[in-house]
Formats: sequence, structure tokens, C-alpha cells
Amino acid sequence: MTQQIPSTEPQLAGVRNFRDVGGLPTVDGRRVRHGVLFRSGHLAHATEEDAAFLSSLGLHTVFDFRNAADQKLEGPDVELPGVRNVNLPLSDPADGAEFWKMVRDGDLDQLRSILADGKGADRMIASYRTTIKQRTAEHSRVLLSLAEDSVPALMHCAAGKDRAGLSVAVTLLALGVERDAIFDDYLKSNAKHRRYKVRRSSSSASAYSPEVMELLSPLFDARAEYLSAALETIEETWGGVDPYLETALGLTPRLRERLRERLLD
Repeated sequence: MTQQIPSTEPQLAGVRNFRDVGGLPTVDGRRVRHGVLFRSGHLAHATEEDAAFLSSLGLHTVFDFRNAADQKLEGPDVELPGVRNVNLPLSDPADGAEFWKMVRDGDLDQLRSILADGKGADRMIASYRTTIKQRTAEHSRVLLSLAEDSVPALMHCAAGKDRAGLSVAVTLLALGVERDAIFDDYLKSNAKHRRYKVRRSSSSASAYSPEVMELLSPLFDARAEYLSAALETIEETWGGVDPYLETALGLTPRLRERLRERLLD
């Protein structure tokens, strides 16, 4: 049966994993406003119709969390008239180049050695922890921009799952969104129509064999254990969400309230 996508969530031809984050509940009974915060995969392959739709959203800022290796692989985002584009890489280009080379060119033996026996999931958990610890300046810039003037905003990386997923999750934490709702939104990236299309250099059947795709799956899944590791890192490193937001990201109570005013109903 064909999966029915709600009319409020258009399936764009050249942009994967697009959605409005609006409607998520906060712990104090409010909800994220519709039409102010969007997330997606990269915009490099957006069609003219996709670009027209994105332009209709009245976006102020597009936050692109890809690094140079990602952009070399897929290309730059399409230009949206009147929209500010902010590139804040949340992973190093060297890591990105190594990652995509493994995905596209790695043979079965190499993939087994790097990803088998839980090593793929461990790699993702380590990446999430590192991003939380080492990219505080970038996450701070996003939150402060949203509090000032950058909404409506679209956040994306390559697949719209990990780096964008973490940035959206951090934003939702600052808004006081319920934890279960944050996880539910994050896990939506697993839906078939949202998933990143894995491309391998070889077109042979063995390049896409069940074992190869199973080995690669931890890299392209959204797993609760990944996001849990990020939240655990916040607790372990800063002692909780509030000190993390204020001490690490510079989101004072006044700025946090301004953020909530802009993004919550």
C-alpha cells in the first residue's frame, strides 16, 4: 500500500525529509507554532517546483549544517530569493570525505571491518556525543539567531537526520518541548519517503547486496539510542539542559523567553 503523506507535509521531488516542526507540545502546555521552524535534507537537488514551494514559506534563514565534503558531493543549495543562507558545518570536512568514500566506494570486506558487530552504531553514537561537546559555538549561533530575527527558519544537513536532527532537538529543548515529542519528531526521519537515497559508485548488484545495505543501515537510520547519547552527554558534561543552554550556548533566561515568544503559540 502506498504511504499517504498528510497534505500539510508535501513530498518534494528533489528534497528529502522535509517537514514543519510545528505542533509539538511543551511541558507547560504550549505548542511549537506552525510555519516558523522547518527541517529537511539538503536543497541542492530541489526542482523549480520545490524552490517555489520553499519560497512560499516566507523563510528568513536557511541553516545548512553540511561541510565542504558534503557540498562537493551533492552541490550547493538552490538559491531562494530574499532568504539568508548560513553555513555552519557541524562535522569536519576530513570526516565527511572519509564517510562518503566509505559509503560509495567501500567493498564488503572494508565495510565489515568498519561497521560490523555494532561498530556502525558505535560510530554514530560517538559522532552525536562529539557534536554536542564540540559544536557549542554553532548551536549557540543558531539559537541566538532564532531568538533575534531568523524565523521562519529551515535547518538541514545532507539527510536531514543527524546534524539537523541534533540542532532541531537542541532548539526544542530550549523551547521546553516534551522529551517524548522530541524523540518522536527525530524518529520520523526513518519513514521510507524521507530516507536519504544511498548511492554507491558501482552499479553491480553486489554493491547493493542485502549485507552491504545492512552494514550501512546504522549510518542512515535515526535511532533513539543516538539521540539518547546526545542528551546523556548534556547531563554528564553540564549537569542538565538549563546549565547547558545558559553556560555552553549563552542562552540567558531573557533570550530563552524571547525564543519561546517567537516559536511558540
